[in-house]
Amino acid sequence: MSAAPPEPSVPAHETGRRVIASERDALEALLGAFDRQREAFDRAVELMLSCPGRVILCGIGKSGQIGRKIAATLVSTGTPAVFLHPAEGFHGDVGIVTARDVVVAISNSGATREVMELVPTIRSLGARVIALTGPAASPLARAADVALCWGEIREADAMGLVPTVSAALTLALGDALTVALMERRGFGANDYRLFHPSGAIGTKLTLRVVDLLRGPHPNPVVDQSASFGEALDAVTRGTWGGVSVVDGAGRLVGLLTDGDVRRTIQVSRGDVTALLKRPIGELMTRGPVTVTPETLALDALRLMERHQPRPINLLPVVGPEGRPVGLLHIHTLVQAGLTAER
Repeated sequence: MSAAPPEPSVPAHETGRRVIASERDALEALLGAFDRQREAFDRAVELMLSCPGRVILCGIGKSGQIGRKIAATLVSTGTPAVFLHPAEGFHGDVGIVTARDVVVAISNSGATREVMELVPTIRSLGARVIALTGPAASPLARAADVALCWGEIREADAMGLVPTVSAALTLALGDALTVALMERRGFGANDYRLFHPSGAIGTKLTLRVVDLLRGPHPNPVVDQSASFGEALDAVTRGTWGGVSVVDGAGRLVGLLTDGDVRRTIQVSRGDVTALLKRPIGELMTRGPVTVTPETLALDALRLMERHQPRPINLLPVVGPEGRPVGLLHIHTLVQAGLTAER
């Protein structure tokens, strides 16, 4: 029967806070080191940007796992990248390295045996080497074309051994390189859309308003000469909570929503029969906010939620010459899985 674990000397939340604070402090220190290595960072970005082949990440243990993440982020943002496990490299996988490539070698100590023993072979194949490491005087830093170093650090666990702070620093530098490459390439939302056609990101970047104009009677319309009662019938028959109002040429001139109906009835203290006979042109919202069928659905949602003086729930969709082709309700956007960033 195993012995019971010792009673903790401090609450778990204090340990968690200490770890987060350790990584925060290390990142603050990295900013200082980064400022002293600006030219090295620029050279590293230029090496990766001008590389005619691939960027190859190389590391072992937790450094290798961070390297895999950096490679995946590079690939998803337009930079061809792969991961090379140094131990597998000794058994044939180093054959992926060519003189056209840049190898990013990762080691907190800068002396990891598997990485250091592979560097001469990488060099002999003609590839350039960027080091992500701690000590600037380490063997890896000295062997690299460019070294980005964070200095001596202490890991966040009580023993100072578990890769925690070093993993956070490596990831931060990898993200910095990735975003700098994106901006230098001019990699924008349209490019990102091509690389992420599915999932939540793909939906945000590819779904257009026209893709959501489905269902029965997606385009309820009345003429501006119609009475309030006739427009109210159109709103009631539909499922959109409103109706577009057009002129004699079929161009959008206004919008009547459930909210407009409630407000009109609320402020009207006279004869309801007379109210129902009033022309809708006198009661509708003139010049409503609109979108086109090709508008990104996410942009439409942002427009609704950020509208002033208050958010709106319904948008007319207008085509050529300002003629309405449908109504878009905020519920449709939410059901499509979209959420606007606040």
